[in-house]
Amino acid sequence: MSARPAASRRTVLRGAALTPVAALGLTACGRTEEGPARLTGPTELGPESEVAENGAKLYRDHNVVVSRSADGTLKAYDTVCTHAGCPINKLEGTRLICPCHGSEFDATTGKVLREPAVAPLKAMAVEVKNGTLVAKPQT
Repeated sequence: MSARPAASRRTVLRGAALTPVAALGLTACGRTEEGPARLTGPTELGPESEVAENGAKLYRDHNVVVSRSADGTLKAYDTVCTHAGCPINKLEGTRLICPCHGSEFDATTGKVLREPAVAPLKAMAVEVKNGTLVAKPQT
């Protein structure tokens, strides 16, 4: 016979009630089996004019951010957070903010501005074709 006392009815019911809440929390923090959509080839994002000088534009549907420096140079980064794989959905100025754990990234460099993420965003290739921004994974 076990030396441990049996769990009370209250303990069992409390555990059963908290299980769905804990599972929901874990789902929100983790990746889905498929994960967020990522570019696998050249993809048209939109008109070049959408990205202002010294600014950035977040293309949520493609998980890409494009920035333009004062000299007109364009840069692009994958906007899937390097901490837990969540798609970043908020851009304030040139600061990207991950909704899952609050990591922040610089949209002009891809560098981490605020942890828990420690790895920078992955750089992407970006070019203008007939006035349209086209991004693709770097090779």
